[in-house]
Amino acid sequence: MHDNETNEASEPAKDNRRGNLLLLGAVGLVLIPVVIGLVMANRDSGADANAGQSGMGGASSDATSDATGFPVRPIDEILDGEFFVEVDDSGTSAVLRLDTTIDVVCSVVFGPTTQFGGLATDTDMAGGGHRNHHPLMTDLEPGTTVLYRVQGTASDGTIYVGEVEQFTTPAADGTAARTNLSLEATVVETSSDFSDSFAGVNAIDGSLSTEWSSRGDGDDAFIVIDLGAPMEVAGIGFRTREMSDGTSITNSYTVTVDGDETLGPFAAGIGLVVSDLTTTGQIIRIDMEATTGGNTGAVEIEIYGQ
Repeated sequence: MHDNETNEASEPAKDNRRGNLLLLGAVGLVLIPVVIGLVMANRDSGADANAGQSGMGGASSDATSDATGFPVRPIDEILDGEFFVEVDDSGTSAVLRLDTTIDVVCSVVFGPTTQFGGLATDTDMAGGGHRNHHPLMTDLEPGTTVLYRVQGTASDGTIYVGEVEQFTTPAADGTAARTNLSLEATVVETSSDFSDSFAGVNAIDGSLSTEWSSRGDGDDAFIVIDLGAPMEVAGIGFRTREMSDGTSITNSYTVTVDGDETLGPFAAGIGLVVSDLTTTGQIIRIDMEATTGGNTGAVEIEIYGQ
């Protein structure tokens, strides 16, 4: 009876050991795939890190790719000096100025938030990529903060992108409150028009996205504006056009009233430059006096009433 009792007592122990082995086996079946997955993921992440350090001549890990696989690079890599924003005194427009070491098509997105909403590009007539850039941001609100980001696209498909920057427009200085007689006027003569798209009427249409350009007239460019009737004039606001190569900029001009009285010269330059004058007349002729040559003209000419 003693031996039988011993054998019967050992049976539960064997059953327990068999149960434990089965449990361990089941746990192993669950854990092994997890461990293998972790090892593979770690290996892949290491490969990705090495890939980020190679290509583009050992470029930094700042490089990414867009949906088409073309590289997206920091724009700092192609900047030639610092870029800056030149804000118009009216608070309604601003020019972003930058130079690049390679030819790119430059644009800037801008707006009150990082959703932006505004888009500006270089307006040079030749189009294509170049190295001196001045996209014009328009329809800004005076006295507000504007967020913007500069971007450039190279001929090999590389996209260069800057960080989000900001600037503040000045409060309205009273210029906008003046009556702009040009908006009701007509252009009766120009020294020349580069094309129908750059006709003289663009200089008085109230839009900063159009401009009048002569066909290489330089200092000899002129435009004649008919106010429709004799008007009392208190000043002129002049916005010169410009090309990315530095040409077409008007630095000063004269004003001849009704073919008789010549006033000036008055200073001009990049952005809106306002000059006060007191005269009465109907036919206002503006002659470029000192320019950087080339296809001179004007983005906008504002003639202010008394």
